[in-house]
Amino acid sequence: MTQAILNLQARLRACRGVLVDSNILLDIATNDPGWGDWSARALAETAEHAALIINPIIYAEVSIGYTTIEALDAVLPPALYRREPLPWEAGFLAGKSFLLYRKRGGLRTSPLPDFYIGAHAAIEHLALLTRDQARYRSYFSTIEILAPTKRKT
Repeated sequence: MTQAILNLQARLRACRGVLVDSNILLDIATNDPGWGDWSARALAETAEHAALIINPIIYAEVSIGYTTIEALDAVLPPALYRREPLPWEAGFLAGKSFLLYRKRGGLRTSPLPDFYIGAHAAIEHLALLTRDQARYRSYFSTIEILAPTKRKT
């Protein structure tokens, strides 16, 4: 079986952990036919080499699919996913990235969750495991993005 993420160990050397984007967790939870297998493999590979981290925004995005906090916590156990708060500095960087988004013609009127997630990864020297890399690459060029090498059709 081929690796989900090429050169993973080398790419993680400068990172203190991996922030796991909600799309990865939701792909696995919903057994997404297009992405579920890749996301599960990528998460398993990453867990072998780094601490897995989530923040309140990721937790909130994943919570939508669960009726109780206990059910959500069973899927995102703190023993597997280290829970970290969003640093104040990440809030500032998210705001600056949002301003750039608006200058480039973005229509949203408030910062999107991806801006906070990307800023958290940037400020805390975390890699980001995601399959939605375009916005992160555009606004957070310093983070190590762990994503599929090609898009599904």
